Amino acid sequence: MTIRVSQPSKAQPPGSKSSSGRPAPKRPRPRPKETAKRQSMLNTHRLQPFKYDMNEILSASSMDPAKASSFLASVIAKASRLSTRDAREFVKTFLDSGDLTKDEYDRIARLMDKYSKYR
Repeated sequence: MTIRVSQPSKAQPPGSKSSSGRPAPKRPRPRPKETAKRQSMLNTHRLQPFKYDMNEILSASSMDPAKASSFLASVIAKASRLSTRDAREFVKTFLDSGDLTKDEYDRIARLMDKYSKYR
């Protein structure tokens, strides 16, 4: 019976030449992580209840139903991808144009606060 003993591997120190004569490849330096500032965004896990509550507000408003559907999709996209602050600014443009009343704007803003989280 023959027992084989493995030889320990010969590790090259950084900067030394490998067996082929070329310098060993350098490891890239880890870049410092750039973290974005946390901001309030729509909680995507609670999207269905948010849509339901928004549809109740929009159905009671004087906004055209076809326009309301597009409006709701835009609010959800802005609130879940950018921030609720950007979504509020978007809703405010509809308040300024006369499609929404101040009361409806306030209800939508409170609803976005209720269904948002920081991320």
